[in-house]
Amino acid sequence: MHVVVVGAGISGLSSAWALAKRGHDVTLIEQGPLPNPLAASGDHHRIIRRAYGAATGYANTITEAFDAWDELWADLGSSHLDPRGFLCVSREEGDEAEVYLEGMKAGGYPVEEFDGAEAERWFPFLDGNSIRFGFTSDDGGALHCKLIASDMAKWLRRHGVDLRTETKVTAVNAEATTVTLESGEEIAADRVVVTAGAWVTQLFPELTAELTTYRTAVVYLEPPADLKKAWEGAPVILDVGGETDGYILPPSGTGGLKFGSGLHKEKWAYADAGRTPRSGEGEEVRNLFAPPMKRIDEYQVLDTVTCAYTFTPDDTFFCKAYADTLIVSACSGHGYKFGAAVGRRVADAIETGNTESLARWLRAEAV
Repeated sequence: MHVVVVGAGISGLSSAWALAKRGHDVTLIEQGPLPNPLAASGDHHRIIRRAYGAATGYANTITEAFDAWDELWADLGSSHLDPRGFLCVSREEGDEAEVYLEGMKAGGYPVEEFDGAEAERWFPFLDGNSIRFGFTSDDGGALHCKLIASDMAKWLRRHGVDLRTETKVTAVNAEATTVTLESGEEIAADRVVVTAGAWVTQLFPELTAELTTYRTAVVYLEPPADLKKAWEGAPVILDVGGETDGYILPPSGTGGLKFGSGLHKEKWAYADAGRTPRSGEGEEVRNLFAPPMKRIDEYQVLDTVTCAYTFTPDDTFFCKAYADTLIVSACSGHGYKFGAAVGRRVADAIETGNTESLARWLRAEAV
C-alpha cells in the first residue's frame, strides 16, 4: 500500500523505515531540513536508559526498544549508540531519582549504589554534601540523533522511499487520506501517518484538548578545565535529584556537554514562535543545577538550543486514528529512546488496523 508519513523526526523516520522494509510504497514529508534543528529529534544526542518508575511499564518496554535499535544498526551498517550507562543522584526523600531506583530494583535490574562522598570521589563535578545517595547502571547511554537521522535518510532513499524535505504540509484530510502541501499539491494515499511532534495541533487543532505544547531550552557548556576529563568519561545523568528534573549528557558523538531541566519549560501556543534563545537563557538553565553540581558559575555557556514538545496529562505517548489516518505524537519529552520500536509498532498498526493495541503499547500497558 502507499503510506504518506508527515514529519521526519525519529518516529516518522522509523515508521518509514519499518514500512519500507515490509515492501510498502512510502512518502516521507519533512517541513524543514533533515535533521530539522527546530524539531525535538534534531539535537545532537539524547538519553536512552532503563530507569522508570516501577508502575509505568516503560522499564520493560525499553527491552523492545534496544532490540529495535539493534535491528536498525544492522540495516545502517553502523551503531549510533554510545553505551556509557547512566547515573542518578538523590537529594530529597521521594524525589525522582529514588523512584527510578525503586523501579530498577522492582524489575530486578542491576544497579550500583553509593553515598554522597563516594559520588564525589567517582564524579568530581558533583558536590557530595548535597547528595543522599546515587546509583549507576550499565543499561543506558546516549543516542546520536543527527547521525541517526543522516544515515536513516540515506537508507530510506536507497530503498525507494520518496523523501521530501523543506516541504510543508498545510492540511491532512483524514477521511480522504490526502495530504495537501504548501505548494498546493495534493498527495493521495492508502494510509496517512502523522508524526509531526509539536506541530501536530496545527494540522489537527481539536487535539489541543488532549495535548499541551511546551517550549523549553537546553544549554551546551564548557566545563572548568580540571573537570573536563571527568565529564568525558562520565555516564549520562538521568536525574540530579530534588525538584530540578535535571538531566545531563556528557560529550558524545557530535554533541558536547548538555544540561536540560524540566523546570525550564512554559506552555507555548505555536511551535515555530520564540525559538531564538532569550538573553541569559543558557545561564538560567545552567544555574538550576547547583546543587548538586559544584562550581556551576565556572561553566561557560557555548550554545543554547530551544525545543518544543507536546505533552499528555500523564506524560505518556499519544495516538489517535481517524479513518485511515493515524496520528502518533506527544512523547512528553521522553520518547526518542523508543523511536525505532515505535516505527515497528506503527507499521504493525497500519497493516493490521489494530490501533488500540498500538495505543496500549505506547502507554506501556502491553509490554
